[in-house]
Amino acid sequence: MHTTTRTRRTWSALGAAAVTALVLTACSDDGARTLRGTATATTAPTPDATTAGLLVPNGETADVVTGLDAPWSVVRTGDGLDALISERDSAKVLELTANGTTREVGTVDGVSSGGEGGLLGMALHDDDLFVYSTAGDGNRIQRFELTGSTGSYRLGDATTVIDGLPSNSFHNGGRIAFGPDGMLYASVGDAGTGSDAQDEDSLAGKILRLTPDGDVPDSNPFPGSPVWSLGHRNVQGMGWTADGTMFASEFGQNTWDELNVIEAGADYGWPEVEGKGGEDQGFVDPVQQWSTDDASPSGLAVIGDTVFVANLRGEVVRAIPASSPEESAEYFAGDFGRIRTVLEGPDGALWFVTNNTDGRGDPTEGDDRIVSVPLARG
Repeated sequence: MHTTTRTRRTWSALGAAAVTALVLTACSDDGARTLRGTATATTAPTPDATTAGLLVPNGETADVVTGLDAPWSVVRTGDGLDALISERDSAKVLELTANGTTREVGTVDGVSSGGEGGLLGMALHDDDLFVYSTAGDGNRIQRFELTGSTGSYRLGDATTVIDGLPSNSFHNGGRIAFGPDGMLYASVGDAGTGSDAQDEDSLAGKILRLTPDGDVPDSNPFPGSPVWSLGHRNVQGMGWTADGTMFASEFGQNTWDELNVIEAGADYGWPEVEGKGGEDQGFVDPVQQWSTDDASPSGLAVIGDTVFVANLRGEVVRAIPASSPEESAEYFAGDFGRIRTVLEGPDGALWFVTNNTDGRGDPTEGDDRIVSVPLARG
């Protein structure tokens, strides 16, 4: 059983690192990080247009739960602390309870863990739990009946939504989310074969859009195909603003990681282009790019008018104005190590999930953990 401890870092609503109009950074997937030292409080920079009026971290951080093993995805099941957590390597789904402990909900059968594969993304829809995982014959999405109630959830019968998705020990994508249209969106990596991202007949290097039952919606851009967008290397974060704008965070190779605005049928250029510079070839450029040394952007959450992005190698949470997505501010630089995902927590807080036990980090006592920080207008 994992138990809760508390930390005590205070963060200003104006940020904890240099604010950038355009961050220039480079990323090879999910690279190893350097040893971190003891975290200290950081003074906010001078206010400027980047954070003015936005929801940004403000106040003291607190551990929601500690002792997790390579957590990958967290979905909240209620208004309080109640949530479900996927552990990539153990293939376990854990329930976080109101008293700050966890219990096992179940183990997803047939998961083939190794490298970046395993039990990855989760999403809730109509009281069913959807999970993305790596199996022996490829990546897949399954729908589980979630039986019981808060404090006693169990995984019921599994139904396959889609399977045989391209897989490898790396570039598996793995994020799933339900959009404002009620459709299931899934990111599928290029599985190491970049040319497949440009092949409309391959599901590698794509964002898919499906009905909850796994059917292809008639409104998809390519008739009869689940492909929503193409030309991706390894998308691991997706989210929507209130007006329906879809953002996605994506790992580059050796030069640029990306934040993209996703449009139906659009081609984002991989492997012909990494980062900006593809518009004259008919590709869609990212709205922001970062050096791969400073980013490795994984999970993404839109809260109010702010897009939050978790960064593994960069070891920061980035806050990006949805209305000016070429700008960003950084928080928690190096304090918590690798950060896998972000989500909206209870009572107006931001939750972020560390990933120091995944074989590429340097775990400290209590890792891995979910951390909560209040949000306030900058």
